[in-house]
Amino acid sequence: MTVSPPTTETTETTGTTETTGTTGTTVPSAGSAASSSQPSAPPSQPSAPSSEPSTPRAGTAVPTDRPDIVDLYLKHIGSGRAVMGRVMGGMAEVRSEGGWIHTDDGRRFLDFGGYGVFIMGHRHPAVVEAVHRQIDTHPLASRVLLEPVAALAAQALAAHTPPGLDYVHFVNSGAEATEAALKLARAHGLTSVITTRSGFHGKTLGALSVTANATYQTPFQPLLPDVTQVAYDDPADLEQALAAHRDRACVIVEPVQGEGGVRIPRPGYLGQVRALCQEYGALLVADEIQTGMGRLGTWWGVDAEDVRPDVLLVGKGLSGGVVPVAAMVATAEAYAPFSRDPYLHTSTFGASPIACAAALATVRAMEEEDTVARAAALGPRILTAVREVCAPYQGGLVRDVRGRGLLIGIEFAEEQAVGELLLELISRGVLVNNSLNSTRVLRLTPPAVVEDAALDLFLTTLGAALRGTADRMTG
Repeated sequence: MTVSPPTTETTETTGTTETTGTTGTTVPSAGSAASSSQPSAPPSQPSAPSSEPSTPRAGTAVPTDRPDIVDLYLKHIGSGRAVMGRVMGGMAEVRSEGGWIHTDDGRRFLDFGGYGVFIMGHRHPAVVEAVHRQIDTHPLASRVLLEPVAALAAQALAAHTPPGLDYVHFVNSGAEATEAALKLARAHGLTSVITTRSGFHGKTLGALSVTANATYQTPFQPLLPDVTQVAYDDPADLEQALAAHRDRACVIVEPVQGEGGVRIPRPGYLGQVRALCQEYGALLVADEIQTGMGRLGTWWGVDAEDVRPDVLLVGKGLSGGVVPVAAMVATAEAYAPFSRDPYLHTSTFGASPIACAAALATVRAMEEEDTVARAAALGPRILTAVREVCAPYQGGLVRDVRGRGLLIGIEFAEEQAVGELLLELISRGVLVNNSLNSTRVLRLTPPAVVEDAALDLFLTTLGAALRGTADRMTG
């Protein structure tokens, strides 16, 4: 496969606008050898027609009777977010399906961002149907009686976790899952926490204490006491910290650091972390909020080294792209304090029937559609193609392209390039993400349901956006 930086031309056909590569760009397409290993999207998965424009339709205007969303943000949500929205065009997203988001001015955007949530795409039909059914019958629980959907969702999720991680505590967000894990560790008397530099685990107070970024931590200090930061992918540094906190530590680690800039550890690292935790009597928490649910081409990032943590944090993809839901999953031994006393750590909306219906439908749909295998096959194809698009800029604008499964990072030589490229891509109809703990890395988290035509569009658009960014930064 050869991908050179494309130029773009606009061709008007029957009232739509199409973007095509014109300088010898070769991208994987339906029926090509490069794409033959990609499973086709399930018939039930909605996708936008390939002829639908990613730029404004001719004559399309923002409805004059709608409120000024930027102004409402400015008055009621925050000036910073309002300014960001205005810089990005002031558009409001109003509809979504599959890999696409539609805005109120008639545009659609290919979503290769979403911070890792949309492994199944937006509004997966099986999940939407399950949630509708739950809303029509029993949307929220009394929390006095047993609730069957939570039990079924826990059973379905535990069927895919590493052996022995059978106890599921459902919450509403990834940060809440982190909080639950930290409290569970304290219930065992483990009051010291060891986290990794550039690790990201959420922004609530406890989760923020182990999110190693001074930008977010400093305004809220003092945070939890007795938190030690060690270098990621450095077993020796971890062992030194564990030796200083023997039998009283909890270690929290990501199999791949997502917000840390898609940092992939050397083979064997996770196994060494597991062995060190056993040696020094530490509880091991694997944060799979971003890396789990098939994102890395396996159900969990720890699967690559056959590692069994004591606690597994799940989120993002568990929602099916429909309803926020997350979970802390633990072994019987680790979960014992919460198991004995069901009121020790609770939440009014945790394990709500709506959220658990979404989680249950998501796991079942992933099983039926073999989503993990799709991610495993699609990830290397996208990574190879992105590297080829970026190749002309290697050693200059681009420093590195790396990834595992459907988590890919493009590292730039200068921080400014991330913002420039992000805006270039948005202007061309593609959404991606920056990395909160690594300001030089642009992050791609495409859905496993992306089709060949959409992938072609993304690669062509990325090439054009890179060229525009390079021209501006060198001009």
